[in-house]
Amino acid sequence: MIVLVVLGVLLVLALLTLVHWYLWRRLVRDVSAPGGRWRRTGTVLAFVLPLLSVGALIGGRAFPIAVERWFAWPGYLWLAVLLYLLLALGVGELLRPLLLRLPSRAARAARAGTADENGTDAPPAEAPAADGPAVPSPAAPVAPAVPAVPSPERRLFVARAVAIGASGAAAAVVGTGMYGVLRGPRLKHVTVPLAKLPAGADGYRIAVVSDIHLGPILGRAHTQRIVDTINAAKPDLITIVGDLVDGTVPELGRDAEPLAQLRARDGAYFVTGNHEYFSGAAPWVDFVRELGVHPLQNARVELGGFDLAGVNDIAGEREGDGPDFGRALGDRDPARTAVLLSHQPVTIHDAVRHGVDLQLSGHTHGGQLWPGNYLAELANPTVAGLERYGDTQLYVTRGAGAWGPPVRVGAPSDITVVTLASLRA
Repeated sequence: MIVLVVLGVLLVLALLTLVHWYLWRRLVRDVSAPGGRWRRTGTVLAFVLPLLSVGALIGGRAFPIAVERWFAWPGYLWLAVLLYLLLALGVGELLRPLLLRLPSRAARAARAGTADENGTDAPPAEAPAADGPAVPSPAAPVAPAVPAVPSPERRLFVARAVAIGASGAAAAVVGTGMYGVLRGPRLKHVTVPLAKLPAGADGYRIAVVSDIHLGPILGRAHTQRIVDTINAAKPDLITIVGDLVDGTVPELGRDAEPLAQLRARDGAYFVTGNHEYFSGAAPWVDFVRELGVHPLQNARVELGGFDLAGVNDIAGEREGDGPDFGRALGDRDPARTAVLLSHQPVTIHDAVRHGVDLQLSGHTHGGQLWPGNYLAELANPTVAGLERYGDTQLYVTRGAGAWGPPVRVGAPSDITVVTLASLRA
């Protein structure tokens, strides 16, 4: 096992080295003169930025959160910029041969001047014969066309154009994605028809929020924005579906305190996500209970029109605290509608076996950074939105925060208000 971990670490380091060598080549070496200021600065950044990213990734295990913040902002942001720089430069590699073949302005002017001097429509000259009519002179041999080799100046111009274009595109994408996260999630509304829901519960509204990810970047202000958005929607019930934090209670307890302001007729409920088990799940369960949010640890409560159940995250299995569907759902009245809170969508098959009508999940972030949604599809039955599995429906929210880079591209953060619709109404 240790050998595999070491090999994995070495592989990642080798890949990071190769990627940054490529970036240095395209963004530094190809566009600057040896010994110049940008050559020196870019070479230093090619070493410093990946070190900051590694520091951000291991910071939570190696440093206090106050120190981790110094690595998190530049290190995580560089990972997002790195992704979109590579994608943009990939497009640039496709365009580079075309740009090199385009004639320069000087070449076009010289070609136009030659055509004007010689004339383009003049007929070929005829050589006079000594005795008799004029005959055409034999054509001069035509040298085979030799493709023009781009000049060093042309290559430098194209290299700089591609580098500037790729850098600008990456900066614009990451900047827009970061603004979306720091601005806070927006409300999304989804209606879910449920066959067994009584007519009296028609129109019942559940606020679903997941993946808040309080940590070295997102803190108390982020929690407050989420609480204000939920309270403004005036839901009947509030559910927090895991991955609230990336840190311990002593480090992040103050940042989570605004959750005590959540207001709903039937209260607020919480289930653990995998990141709670990275941070210490038991202390967080106790802490959210003190804030007035009710943990559902493989448990169930009966509300007016349906049963609300919650299971622990799969990551708890390593601590003997994993999901127990039998305990949460085994002895309930099957004639009542069951709504299940489960952080990871992969538990949908267990939910189907236990007759759940609606499962509410998060975990995927909707992919967070395009094209990450395609990778998320490999590990999750549903990445975002509402889908049906047999008689069970699964709704997956994209989450209200971000893990790692505080950036979302193609997967904006959301808080979903799920409205239950009765077919008996």
